[in-house]
Amino acid sequence: MTDPRIPVPPPRNEPPREYRPGSAERALLEARIREMSGETAELPIFIGGKERSGPSSFVQRAPHRHELQLARVQAAGPQEVEQAIDQALAVAQEWSETSWGDRAAIFLRAADLISGPLRSTLNAATILGQSKSVQQSELDAACELADFLRFNVHFAERIYAEQPISTPEAGNQLDYRPLEGFVLAITPFNFTAIGGNLPTAPAMLGNVVVWKPSEKQALSAHHTMEALRAAGLPGGVVNLLHGSGPKIAEVALAHESFAGLHFTGSEASFSNLWKTIAKNLQWYRGFPRIVGETGGKDFVIAHPSAQVAPLVVALGRGAFEYQGQKCSAASRAYIPASLWPEVRDGILAMIEEITMGDVGEDLSTFMGAVIDENAFKRHRGAIEKARADGLEVVAGGRTDSKDGWFVEPTVLRTENPTYDTMTRELFGPILTMYVFPDARWIETLDLLNETSPFGLTGAVFAEDRDAVMEATRRLRHAAGNFYVNDKPTGAVVGQQPFGGARRSGTNDKAGSFLNLVRWLSPRTIKETFVRPTDWRYPHMG
Repeated sequence: MTDPRIPVPPPRNEPPREYRPGSAERALLEARIREMSGETAELPIFIGGKERSGPSSFVQRAPHRHELQLARVQAAGPQEVEQAIDQALAVAQEWSETSWGDRAAIFLRAADLISGPLRSTLNAATILGQSKSVQQSELDAACELADFLRFNVHFAERIYAEQPISTPEAGNQLDYRPLEGFVLAITPFNFTAIGGNLPTAPAMLGNVVVWKPSEKQALSAHHTMEALRAAGLPGGVVNLLHGSGPKIAEVALAHESFAGLHFTGSEASFSNLWKTIAKNLQWYRGFPRIVGETGGKDFVIAHPSAQVAPLVVALGRGAFEYQGQKCSAASRAYIPASLWPEVRDGILAMIEEITMGDVGEDLSTFMGAVIDENAFKRHRGAIEKARADGLEVVAGGRTDSKDGWFVEPTVLRTENPTYDTMTRELFGPILTMYVFPDARWIETLDLLNETSPFGLTGAVFAEDRDAVMEATRRLRHAAGNFYVNDKPTGAVVGQQPFGGARRSGTNDKAGSFLNLVRWLSPRTIKETFVRPTDWRYPHMG
């Protein structure tokens, strides 16, 4: 039974640090980056709170510097997956019976470590391993990860406090049980915060978890796990397994005690996992919870009344921050003909000033490398095909794989609003523009709504309030996170709960109470105080 009566501190969003040249925080981070760049870390898997080796290993390299080996990572095989599940189930009852106050204290302590003494370590791991700029890393690995932990404690307390009505004759209560079994958390490379949130959100509610992070995020995942251990998380509650996602999922999803999937990744991977769960459904002890966020083909649409300068900034930041490797990144834009010359000139001027390079060597760099060779080839291929198909390359378009996987911020212009780069998720720094006649505003809204199978994020720019209202109405299902006069990226925990529908996922809104309720299986308990002693009812006379 959980105790909702123990108060926790009100949450606040962790303020990001600026890392200005000459500042103490910048010097501390630069020193930590140098230290981590000078070593190849040995990263184990964690089963039952103990470091373990696997039957194989792999090397994590810096995307922006091919020769920099950051870590040698142990990879789990089928036997290790089974052992992790066994260890999770072995502590499941004890963890579920741990008081809410004790569980909350662990995750609040982890948030304080992440935003305090471990801040530089997590930032350095994210900068080096995922090629994030210092700005993007700070917002992710320090602020958002700490925010998830603090706000989820707050949301859980609110959920536990929600109780049914009792009467003089009977007392009623909801026992907020965790799921019966274990949760499999599969997390992506692009956000250290997502890597930390997907296993800890279920664990906070009393669940036990097997966590499989992306191989490209192994270093920051390791340090996230170390933060949880340092905060006092008991062994076996979260078990960290590096290695092949499909192979780990194959074993986990075949287990009778599989109770839930918490996933962020590609639409294809999520669909395959869902099919596997459906195929195994008859073997499970219960119907598993499936929570997933997959991706998007996120848009910006401008009305002729839009202000150009904020629009250009939103397009540049929304499309090119972190090399466009955000599921919320702007990748298609609809620009009215009357604004196009100014927008084009503004984008060109911006891209000329954008710096790209080794984000660990120079913290003033705006863009790093894309995550790996496969991503590099996908982006290069899309740009080459666009050229061959006659699209105008407005800006950028060059790639370089000599030292790292670098793709220039690229703007394409198409006359075909359903062209490949307007519909296919590329997950890179490629923004395709479609210029429409000013008079076809309504038709363009409807076109936008019907173009993509995804429904994650989108933005409208307009000073005309009627235009904002019309876009909000017609695009109601086109984006789960909809922005007015702002870029479609940068959701903040507690402020903009994140998630989309259509093929973008189950829209369970990470960063809100809506996500947490998916990891609970409430039990209603009624205790009768005034017990009837006669079976007859008054109407019977």
